Amino acid sequence: MAEHENTYDLFQRGREHMRHGDNAQATVSLEKAKRREPDKASIREALGVAYLRMQRYQEAAAEFEHILAAAPANDYAHYCLGRCLARMGNRRVALGHYKMAVWLRPSVTYYQEAVDGLLD
Repeated sequence: MAEHENTYDLFQRGREHMRHGDNAQATVSLEKAKRREPDKASIREALGVAYLRMQRYQEAAAEFEHILAAAPANDYAHYCLGRCLARMGNRRVALGHYKMAVWLRPSVTYYQEAVDGLLD
């Protein structure tokens, strides 16, 4: 990877790796992009999703927590943080994040399905 690549190119390369199911390779580009623009939510979100897919739940949770610190109304970040927490065994807190995602964007059916899945 060329050192002169811009952050957007790194982000796009990471997303392309994710589309092809290579989440480990995606994290290489996305982590580099994050070092350049640590507060860019789109980079943190993609990196969090890649970590989540790799079952690196604590690292994924940290990315979504960072997003929510700056944008507490980010429904998708609440949902993803809920997924991380549920997989780490913290179902009660996960349920709160799932419910917040539903409240923020009730039209997304898989948010409600996540809530229902924890209540079963």
